[in-house]
Amino acid sequence: MNVVVFGATGTVGREIVNQVLARGHRVTAFSRNPQNMAMDHEALSFAQGDVLDPKAVAAAVAGHDAVICALGAGLKGGLRAPGTNNIIAAMQRHNIRRLVCLSTLGVGDSKVHLNFYWKYIMFGMLLRNAFADHVAQETAVQSSDLDWTLIRPSAYTDGPMTGRYQHGFDSTKRRLNLQISRADVAHFTLETLEQQTYIGQTPAVSF
Repeated sequence: MNVVVFGATGTVGREIVNQVLARGHRVTAFSRNPQNMAMDHEALSFAQGDVLDPKAVAAAVAGHDAVICALGAGLKGGLRAPGTNNIIAAMQRHNIRRLVCLSTLGVGDSKVHLNFYWKYIMFGMLLRNAFADHVAQETAVQSSDLDWTLIRPSAYTDGPMTGRYQHGFDSTKRRLNLQISRADVAHFTLETLEQQTYIGQTPAVSF
């Protein structure tokens, strides 16, 4: 499989790129500063550009089998939704169907899984703009005609990959840890992509 990863230099994006390569696929890492990855692999190529530039995005997407969107935007937000809109348009232009996009636990019906701190302190105040960006991003993806999956991970940690996370749970699930390692998020992303699972769905994932 030939995959292009947007947000490849982010903390989760790097994990995704490493695991795509470990699974024997080819990957194109898209970033404004791909030299920051300091990686070298025969199956790895780089595409330099801004995700807010439709032409750069379209050029990077061409010729791939699937797209992984792991865009980050810090506290301010405002990047994920417009960048994802450009990715969707590029995929439609080049007739590429499969999109796996990282969102966050708390969007839509997954809000029920959040505790007071995450509902009202983090997403209600400190990360309000970033959360709104995720909501707009999900709206764009769900409104598209692509074979999409929106992954909603809980808070990231730097722990190792365990493969022992929970995913796809419904609103009745309780006693979640509300954390997951970046490596496990990458693992679930690749499992979802390879197995063609959760198409048209929004699986949450957490310890």
